[in-house]
Amino acid sequence: MKKSGIALVTGATSGIGRAAALGLSAAGWTVIACGRRADRLEALRGEHGLSALVCDITDPEAVAALFARIRRDHGRLDLVFNNAGRFAPARVFGDLEVEVWREMVDTNLNGAFYVAREAFRLMREQDPQGGRIINNGSISAYVPRPQAASYTATKHAITGLTKAISLDGRPFGIACGQIDIGNTATDMTHAISTGSLQANGTTMPEPTFDVAHVVDAILYMAGLPLAANVQFMTVMATTMPYIGRG
Repeated sequence: MKKSGIALVTGATSGIGRAAALGLSAAGWTVIACGRRADRLEALRGEHGLSALVCDITDPEAVAALFARIRRDHGRLDLVFNNAGRFAPARVFGDLEVEVWREMVDTNLNGAFYVAREAFRLMREQDPQGGRIINNGSISAYVPRPQAASYTATKHAITGLTKAISLDGRPFGIACGQIDIGNTATDMTHAISTGSLQANGTTMPEPTFDVAHVVDAILYMAGLPLAANVQFMTVMATTMPYIGRG
């Protein structure tokens, strides 16, 4: 199964986003990588030949400008991997700072909404109509980790966003799915392999798995015809303490 077109990857300067951008490019997609760090975007442009645009997804005007640029340069958009997000420092719920809560909501939820809304508009208006949005959820969209209320709440909200886009996108040929990833090995999850807080109060290392398998999953979802959709896919380290957690 192979499909290609114009693809946007947010949060493309590191981790899953960078791996997805490179994987989609290698599979024949024309990839637009976006992120906040201009130096890393320049490396993607110079070393790998990707289109790379600086964008802070927490700024709706910046996101609108990004999509105006995509419309101008490419004329359409076939795929979005709505990936940009962040973790927060561990806090017992009663000690979670309002500022941290707002920052997490602004990045993980509001930013995902701004990107998906602009993508929906472009996909609805283009000819031929339609496209696919893949939201990066998390296993925390279903089961929380301890001391991670802001991350958990935003990822639960992504699940609702995915379902809403799927429903509203039907008349326009817009498919929306969600990939929920558990413990892939990236810089963002490095601490998990050395020791992660468990629900019983202990700290223990958790297994991780190669990000290449996440890329394979994204390529499968992206390669489907718009008449078919992976609504939710969970990809995780086989022996991570997720099943049975909580």
